[in-house]
Amino acid sequence: MNKIHVKTGDTVVMLSGKDKGKTGKVLQVSPKEQKVIVEGRNIATKHVKPRRQGETGGIVEAEKAVYACKVQAICPKCGKPTRIGHVINKDGTKSRICKNAGCGEEF
Repeated sequence: MNKIHVKTGDTVVMLSGKDKGKTGKVLQVSPKEQKVIVEGRNIATKHVKPRRQGETGGIVEAEKAVYACKVQAICPKCGKPTRIGHVINKDGTKSRICKNAGCGEEF
């Protein structure tokens, strides 16, 4: 079973590559490949061939997948990049928490 520390909808910061230091929202997670797609980051050009008559082809820009270890979640409360911890609540549910000193906010 493959687990990834970020989920769809999380705000993350890029740790390396051409978009290092920039933030974005996670659009898609692929646990099997250990990759995520971040909105507006890791943009690549792709040549698209028209498939139907009347459809236009050309060069399209699209977000490419990036390894999940190259992104870090941003805490919604303190606004800083953080490691994610897990805690089991009194009612038995599991929550993700911010590991920054003095924060501990659930998200």
